[in-house]
Amino acid sequence: MFNSEFKIYISYFIFFMLSIVFSTLINGLFLRFSKTLGVRQNQTQNIIRWASTTKPSVGGFSFYIVFLFSFTAFTFISFDKSDLFNKQLIGLLLASSIGFLIGLADDAYNTNPILKFLGQLMCAVILIISGVIINITDYYALNALFTIFWVIGIMNSINMLDNMDGITATISGIILLTCLVVQIIQGNFLSIYSFIIIGVLGSIGGFMIFNFHPSKLYMGDTGSQFLGVLLSGIGILSLWNFRDVPGPVIQFKQFLFPILVFSIPIIDTTTVFYRRLMRRQSPFVGGRDHTTHHLAYLGLSNRQVLLFLSAIAIVSSGFVCGMIYFYELLESAVTLVFFVYFIILFSVMQYLYELGNKQKIKVEAEEKNMKVA
Repeated sequence: MFNSEFKIYISYFIFFMLSIVFSTLINGLFLRFSKTLGVRQNQTQNIIRWASTTKPSVGGFSFYIVFLFSFTAFTFISFDKSDLFNKQLIGLLLASSIGFLIGLADDAYNTNPILKFLGQLMCAVILIISGVIINITDYYALNALFTIFWVIGIMNSINMLDNMDGITATISGIILLTCLVVQIIQGNFLSIYSFIIIGVLGSIGGFMIFNFHPSKLYMGDTGSQFLGVLLSGIGILSLWNFRDVPGPVIQFKQFLFPILVFSIPIIDTTTVFYRRLMRRQSPFVGGRDHTTHHLAYLGLSNRQVLLFLSAIAIVSSGFVCGMIYFYELLESAVTLVFFVYFIILFSVMQYLYELGNKQKIKVEAEEKNMKVA
């Protein structure tokens, strides 16, 4: 038994390394032969991204290709393959594929936001039908509505976070790694979900070679929409199922794990959404008003912003892994402490956002005075 499992672990490691190599080769080939593939015909992307240079947005192809390759490679691993016919897995495959196509269409044609939303809604509905649903109450309709809100929200938050070199790929990688650790803690490391996570983590690693600042290519909506669906689905399967039975109808402890693991995209999207509404501006129009941008206005370099946000994501995810490991000992007081931690984290980010905004206004005023002079 030991030797059999050891061989499987070695197979997982080899597949992870192959995923990195495969992703690196895919992105390298796209970068060499497709200098303009995925480059928008308008300048919307340059307004949204921190870097002003137009670059190919083809990194997402490697994510999806390795994702599909994971299903094929899994069949060669010598253990129970019943997971391959799991309805939830099929739903995750279909929804992620549609997410990839939504992003591909947006990168190619800059599609209408309504059509994009309808595509995201379709992804959520497919996940729900397949059984990938968040059970927060005893009422299916409420659970379905909340799941739709979660899936669409994460798809948009991952998309919106993709505005500075390396940020989205790194944060997505940390989220996936956390879900993998949770799978291990729960004794599900040999499942196909863990195998898929390992494959996509490898593809992100290969992509990051080209996406670290200064980047050579972007993942584009092709990558961010795919990752959004995958992360929301894996998040439901790994982080939303900690519900005590019997227990109260609404269990706040159940919300804690996903909120902390997805803290960076949740904080960024909530901040931008609220502040744009306060300015009577459409929250769906891109701009350089994200938390990442305001950290840069404070004087942080692209790499410093990446390290700062990554540190927050790692610490928050570490707390979650610890709480899940000692889940049987987790009390309400501990849950409350970590909710307070999230509120403090959110408040600190708002404070830094305001400081960055003041610095931005100051610099703009100085530049205006120089032009007048």
